Amino acid sequence: MAGPVADRLALMSATETNVEAIYLVYDGGGPASDAVASVDDAEPVAQTTTADAITHTLWRLEDPQTLSAIAEDLANRRALIADGHHRYATYRELQQQLRQSRGAGPWDFGLTLLVDSSSYGPQVHAIHRVISIGLDDALGKLEGWEAEVSAAGSPEQALADLEQRDTAAGFAAVLTDGSRSYLISDAGRRVRAASVHEGETATLTDLDVTVLHRGLVEQVWGLEDTVDTVDYAHSVEDAVRAAAARSATAVLLRPTPVAAVAAVAAAGARMPRKSTLFTPKPASGLVMRRFADDGPSAPSSP
Repeated sequence: MAGPVADRLALMSATETNVEAIYLVYDGGGPASDAVASVDDAEPVAQTTTADAITHTLWRLEDPQTLSAIAEDLANRRALIADGHHRYATYRELQQQLRQSRGAGPWDFGLTLLVDSSSYGPQVHAIHRVISIGLDDALGKLEGWEAEVSAAGSPEQALADLEQRDTAAGFAAVLTDGSRSYLISDAGRRVRAASVHEGETATLTDLDVTVLHRGLVEQVWGLEDTVDTVDYAHSVEDAVRAAAARSATAVLLRPTPVAAVAAVAAAGARMPRKSTLFTPKPASGLVMRRFADDGPSAPSSP
């Protein structure tokens, strides 16, 4: 079992609590969105501003008719896990364990944040990579792959320039060790071609993160795509700091479009790990769900 799942499972088993919500997005409208829009004039049950300067305001919906309308509308909709795949895997593992020992119960359900992507579209940020290869070696191994390489300014400026490029033109990224930065692009589409898996949707193959892991990491650089080789960073600063400390190469990426995530899911495929960072979202522990609060009479899932 993956480390993050094992850690969460131990915590949830000890507390019998969902301590974080799974982040779901759906093509919205309808009673749920109407209910969200109507709470502005209501008194919140809690409000706080966390260290990242995000203000969290919580309201409670209790009207039976409103809740019934929301449930009826959402029953026929499809939601996409945008953030929280490890949490989902943990929910399923804990459900299996507790069903074997205690039968059906509150563990058949999980805490989720359901976001209307059309009315309240989330912000999507990239998760950058730090690869265990020196920058000169990384650039040298691109020779013969028909890639375009151009020197750039600071990592932040290079990323800003990258984000202005049309994603339809194919894979592009910034390689940097903190002191030197380069914009690279798959001009000849050879790296993408090396990333293709037979029978999969082109939407998945075209993703920058797919081409990076399958093409650059495995084919061009000849590395194993493991946690020992590929690390992750949620900011340019963190990526550059880690690369400098390890004499490694930070790969700065563009955000994955929400439409691409939805298209991959609709095709029945899975996104590469750590493809997206959706914000804003509730701080960990801000909203929790205890199994004991649902009581022994909680309905079981079908």
